[in-house]
Amino acid sequence: MKDPDGKSTLGDRAPEAGRRFNWGEAIITRLIQLSGYSAIVFVGLIFLFLVRQGAPALFETPLAELFGTRWYPIEGYFGVLPLLTGSLIVTVGAMAIAVPLGIGTAMFISEIAPRWVREILKPLVELLGGLPSVVLGFLGILVLSPYLRLFLDLPTGLTALAGSILLGGIALPTIVSIAEDALDAVPRAYRDAALAVGATPWQTMWGVTLPAARSGVLTAVLLGMGRAVGETMAVMMVTGNAPVLAVRLSSIVSPVRTMTATIAAEMGEVASGSPHYHVLFFIGMLLFVISLVVNVIASAVVFRQRSRSERILS
Repeated sequence: MKDPDGKSTLGDRAPEAGRRFNWGEAIITRLIQLSGYSAIVFVGLIFLFLVRQGAPALFETPLAELFGTRWYPIEGYFGVLPLLTGSLIVTVGAMAIAVPLGIGTAMFISEIAPRWVREILKPLVELLGGLPSVVLGFLGILVLSPYLRLFLDLPTGLTALAGSILLGGIALPTIVSIAEDALDAVPRAYRDAALAVGATPWQTMWGVTLPAARSGVLTAVLLGMGRAVGETMAVMMVTGNAPVLAVRLSSIVSPVRTMTATIAAEMGEVASGSPHYHVLFFIGMLLFVISLVVNVIASAVVFRQRSRSERILS
């Protein structure tokens, strides 16, 4: 277009359109950055709240008693070691069940199963991950615990083993779904190159595809572990809730109590501001720190793997 003097106006409008586009892009960029920073701020505020409510426990209860072996708040015993060991044995047992089954299932769905089988299994796995934990807890009480009691000839089926099996089933859909997405994202050229040099399909899966998706698989395992560590209702229903020190091998078939179950069972009835109240928040601090340490270690492993891959490619 031209103005009355015969000069074109397209050259003047193009920079204006460019400036409007740049302003919109800058605003969107800032909003995305703000969203990312807000996650850090929220996590920091949660940690500060836990410290504010849980730190008084370090001054109200001697450390020798706080990290003691007896949890009986009615008489003033606030030893958290039985709760720590209970959470540890249940989580380790759950991961021992969920990790091999989850990675194997993800490999089957991604590499072996026909397309029509994959289209059926993947939604079913994700549907299983959406089941309420209370429903799974009822199944654990009515089916799993009586079966374990009869099969292993135990006094009670409400044991750490029941909690581990149930938590393994709860964490399994998360591991399968995320690990399968990571395996599916591996370029097809990797598989073709391995097969071209004489590798069998089995060698290609475990020697090429799985290592190439290592960071995604590790993320899947960590998210599954986070689901297991943070689970409350199902664990509280099937582990027996006995705050005993779980340091022997036989503890896996004995009742235990986890940290999350303790907070859920006692927080509603504890007096606000009491030593018991502060110790429960101190347990929440321990859970927060454990999750933070696990995620930092995993991030360091993934970052090291990426740096090594970049050095190899360069």
